[in-house]
Amino acid sequence: MSDTQTALFVVSEEGYWAEECIEPLNALGAAGVDVTVATPSGTAPEPDERSLDPETVGEETAERYREVAGADPALNDPIPLAAASAADHDAVVFPGGHGTVWDVNQDRDARQLLLEAVAGEDGVALVVCHAVGILAFTREADGSFLVEGREVTGFPNAWEADIVDDDDVLPDGRKLPYWVEDEVVAAGGLWDAELDADTSVTVDGDLITARGPGSSEAAAETLIDVLEL
Repeated sequence: MSDTQTALFVVSEEGYWAEECIEPLNALGAAGVDVTVATPSGTAPEPDERSLDPETVGEETAERYREVAGADPALNDPIPLAAASAADHDAVVFPGGHGTVWDVNQDRDARQLLLEAVAGEDGVALVVCHAVGILAFTREADGSFLVEGREVTGFPNAWEADIVDDDDVLPDGRKLPYWVEDEVVAAGGLWDAELDADTSVTVDGDLITARGPGSSEAAAETLIDVLEL
């Protein structure tokens, strides 16, 4: 591995949350980290349109995110997850968004990348928001859940309840197949989304988790500190 630090971003093809991908992407780039993006099939990902709503994020921010999404070389030329290796990178980053519940979180190659990133002493993983759900489907070689006994944060049930309807259907018409907090807790995760705090980022060994969009910048700063940049 060269002297330049590298990071692999594992991004959903079902719609990533712009802030959760672009803020860490920009922060790591500014810190001199070379970024590679991987998606399940190698198709260039698109941001969830809800994450670009000017009424929610502001017109200037929405426009900036659109520009990055449309022009960033890594985002627009991803590799397939099957071709990626955590050993080739200093960090593996899993941006969130509801889209991850349909592809990344249950993708066998994504799960293997997560396992490799937190194994040994060299790697680190940052998992954000709904992508934290991958922890509910990732098992060690002995069959135990990777998240068992680990302190984590992620997208909380209290927030999910404000988004889906009584049938767990999202505003875009898709039915949410599971709630992240429920699944991670069932897999043995020690969950605390710190609902009273402005941001929530939890570090447990080589695993960093972040609650949601508003914690994206803090999560990136935490990762940069861990990488000693």
